[in-house]
Amino acid sequence: MKFSGKNVLVTGSSRGIGAEIAKTLAGFGLKVWVHYRSGAKEADAVKEAIEAAGGTAAVIGFDVSDEAAFVDAIKTILDSDGAISYLVNNAGITNDKLALRMKTDDFMSVINANLTSTFVGCRESMKAMRKKKFGSVVNIASIIGETGNAGQTNYAASKGGVIAMTKSFAIEAATSGIRYNSITPGFIATEMTEGLSDEIKDGINAKIPMKRMGGAKEVAEATAFLLSDHASYITGETLKVNGGMNMA
Repeated sequence: MKFSGKNVLVTGSSRGIGAEIAKTLAGFGLKVWVHYRSGAKEADAVKEAIEAAGGTAAVIGFDVSDEAAFVDAIKTILDSDGAISYLVNNAGITNDKLALRMKTDDFMSVINANLTSTFVGCRESMKAMRKKKFGSVVNIASIIGETGNAGQTNYAASKGGVIAMTKSFAIEAATSGIRYNSITPGFIATEMTEGLSDEIKDGINAKIPMKRMGGAKEVAEATAFLLSDHASYITGETLKVNGGMNMA
């Protein structure tokens, strides 16, 4: 794929889908800023893997739910590279409980980590990218933000908010040459799903038209496409990477 920009920040890229996104983008020649909140060793391992494959990476640690820390991180990247070309807002958490048992703190902790942090990343990237009249942002949402799910009222609200917010940023940034898109992964095989029983996995796969979970690499390549020059006329869109689970 072709990229006119030079670097990218991928939040939550010390493991899982974020790590695969980081490695994939590095493979296309971008300098990748590998982000972590608490997994410094894992982030270093991702950086080492990227460099072993001939890519370029740097590690940056901060809590995305801390606005000042996020702002400082963008400044660090600008001071180092002179620009930020791409951003992938991937970091997020879950705190699952049935709604009747969910306290406001349980709700807001997920909203702040998943939605507010994405807002801050989108806003700060727009400030930086406007100076170059170029940039692309992909926000990793979730199929749960489109369908809802029992026990995940907070998570559904946060990811549904990401989808809607992305469209608003896309409208505001379009004339500045900056694109904002989102991706809604379905069930993706990661460390979190490895611990599920075969019975549960079979039940999940039965609901997926393609009869299998997706791979982190498939989300990563979709992300790379939306960031790349090949998607230069695509903004404000939501790309569903879910094996056909939610076609509406």
